[in-house]
Amino acid sequence: MVAVLTKYINMGIAMATHTESRLAHLRLLQLISPSLPVGAFTYSQGLEWAVECGWVSDEKSLREWVIALMHTNMTQLEMPLLMRFYQTIDEQDAFKYWCHYLIASRETKELREEERNRGRALATLLPELGVPISVEILPLLKTCQLSGFTHAACYWQIPLQQTAEAYLWGWLENIILNGIKIIPLGQTAGQRLIANLTELIPACVEQGFAIANEDIGASCTAQAIASSLHETQYSRIYRS
Repeated sequence: MVAVLTKYINMGIAMATHTESRLAHLRLLQLISPSLPVGAFTYSQGLEWAVECGWVSDEKSLREWVIALMHTNMTQLEMPLLMRFYQTIDEQDAFKYWCHYLIASRETKELREEERNRGRALATLLPELGVPISVEILPLLKTCQLSGFTHAACYWQIPLQQTAEAYLWGWLENIILNGIKIIPLGQTAGQRLIANLTELIPACVEQGFAIANEDIGASCTAQAIASSLHETQYSRIYRS
C-alpha cells in the first residue's frame, strides 16, 4: 500500500514539474513576442541610416549587417551581461553595477535612450503579468530592458540557456523585420534570413557566457556611426 501511494505521489510531483516547465517555456515566448508593448518595433538601432546611405540595400548586405551585430554587441556585451544579471538577481549591488555597465557601453545618445525607454516600459508591464518588482529593484529595471527581461525569467524559473537564446532570437527577429520594412525586402527573404541566422545563436550564447568580466564590451563601429548620424537624419520613421 505504501509503495503504491509513493508511486502516485512521485507521479504527481513529476506531472507538476513537467507542467511548470511547459508553462515557463510559454512565458518565455510571451517575453520575446513582438506584441510585447515595450516599443521594440520603433527602433532600428542604426539600421535606418545604414539603409539611407546605401550600406544596407538588399538581403545579402542586411545579413552581413546583422551578423556583425551578433558577433559584437550581442555576443560580447549582451550575452555575458544577461548571464550576470541572472546570477546576481539577489545581489543588488552587483546587479546595479551591471545595469550601469550596460548603459555606459552604449555609444550614442539614441542607443542609451532606447535602453532606458524600453526598460521603463517593461518595468511598468511586468507587474501586470504577475511579476513582482520591489521598490529597491524598480530603478534598476528601468535602466535597461535586459535587466527586466532577466528578472522576469528568473521569477518564472526559466533556465539561463533558454533565456539567453530566446532573447537573442527576439532581437534577431525584430532587426530583420525592420530591414524588411526599411529596405524594403519581401517577407520570404526576411524569413529566410531569420532561419539562416538562427543557426548562429547557440554559438553566440556559448561564446558570450565564456567571456570574463574584464573582457565584456564590444564596439560595432558601423552601428555607432549610423546611430550618431541617424540622430540628425532628415526623414526617418524609427527612433534609433
